[in-house]
Amino acid sequence: MNVNQQDKSVREEISFRVIGIIRSEHTDETHTPIQPVFAKGAPGKAIIDPLFEDGLQDLEGFSHIFLYYYFHQAPPPQLRVKPYLDNVRRGVFATRSPRRPNPLGMSLVRLVRRERSVLFLEDVDILDGTPLLDIKPFIPRFDALANATGGWSTAVDERTAQIEGRRGYGESDPADGNRHGERG
Repeated sequence: MNVNQQDKSVREEISFRVIGIIRSEHTDETHTPIQPVFAKGAPGKAIIDPLFEDGLQDLEGFSHIFLYYYFHQAPPPQLRVKPYLDNVRRGVFATRSPRRPNPLGMSLVRLVRRERSVLFLEDVDILDGTPLLDIKPFIPRFDALANATGGWSTAVDERTAQIEGRRGYGESDPADGNRHGERG
């Protein structure tokens, strides 16, 4: 028996309203960093629909914000996946893989400034053109947990995490003058 059969108040489908679009320099998913920590300094913008501009009031006081978005280019879902930093199949809910039953993404990015309905960001690990669903502030007293554990990810050494996590971002080839993983 599935959840929807157990509780009639749970709907099988839910729709979301897109509140904006994310703009970034990442146009190729294979070279997009896997998390904001691996996208240090990567610029981006969240262009919010002017209908929601009033909802951005007071956001400037926060250094970091969570962006919730739709993985619009995600491959089909799988319940067991190989995470980017591991070669062992894991349950999708124990990973940050985009191959989810509900392809929702979340990134913690730095808020540089706001100009009306445009948020200027750094540490962006999101593909250009990604639909934005919601924004929430990072509040240290609520979000920073001293005793949190990282499951299987703690076994990944830092060097491997840095190399695999960047996926080429921030690397440059002196021969062609490219920086930040940009491709000619």
